Amino acid sequence: MDHQLSTSTISRHVHQVAERLEGELGDEQSSFIKGCPDQWYQLPEPPAPLVVSLDGGYVHARSSENRKDGSFEVIVGKSTTGDGATTCFGLVSGYDTKPRRRLFQVFQAQGLQMNQAITFLTDGGDTVRDLTEGHSPQATHILDWFHITMRLTVLSQIAKGMPVEYKGKQFEEELKRVKWFLWHSNVYKALQVLEWLELDIDAQVSPEARKLARTLHEFEQYIHTNQSSIPNYGDRYRNEEAISSAVAESSVNQVISKRFVKKQQMRWTRRGAHLLLQVRTRVLDDTLTATFQRWYPGMEASKPQQEPALAAS
Repeated sequence: MDHQLSTSTISRHVHQVAERLEGELGDEQSSFIKGCPDQWYQLPEPPAPLVVSLDGGYVHARSSENRKDGSFEVIVGKSTTGDGATTCFGLVSGYDTKPRRRLFQVFQAQGLQMNQAITFLTDGGDTVRDLTEGHSPQATHILDWFHITMRLTVLSQIAKGMPVEYKGKQFEEELKRVKWFLWHSNVYKALQVLEWLELDIDAQVSPEARKLARTLHEFEQYIHTNQSSIPNYGDRYRNEEAISSAVAESSVNQVISKRFVKKQQMRWTRRGAHLLLQVRTRVLDDTLTATFQRWYPGMEASKPQQEPALAAS
């Protein structure tokens, strides 16, 4: 290009590209599972399982009515094949009308078969947990171990501020038992200990104790809600199977933090953020050029392309 483009022109072009990409998405469905078990057994030997990490981040909101609208949630994920190939995706929670279709399109591009396993790793939130359903009969949802340990760490830090020293020490020791039970998938015993701790802390009346009791109750409900997604992390770790969505954590930083949050502190409409995510993820995956070549068959493919990380910034 031999002349400078205004930011509004660039923004308009990005939106046009994203809207065209959106127009190519098929219809949303509650489930994309096709066929029956007898048909699945006749399929060729499936590739290694897909490992899908999902996590959320928050973007500063903006609307014409109020410049201080708080934040809204952006869901970012990365799907990794057995040979290490990754595809990232993103959407604005509550705005996107085709979240499952968007994710299933990623699986289709990666060659998903109905007899192929998918392992979903999430933070256990309702939004991301719902997104994992209806893609494959071989899908497994696992609560990310990192988010469990993060919450236990917060509880431990609050307990250190308890005015009664021995109570804080006892509480920390019991938290270690809870962590051990959860690591070995003994959710029943973990919930028992958490219930006992909650009753014990409720008997105290200090502001610190009330804060600890409230945080403890939230953690107990978190484990109770996600108990069916808590495997034996120890076994999985020894078998070199995924137990953490650290990949999704890095994806959140890679996809949204620089452009949306940390560096520029911009405020976004839900539409604007969602459309930018569709272009940004394709730039990071280095697939946007192929899309343009499909749209415009005469486009030259031999010219060196800009580095994806630079282009996405």
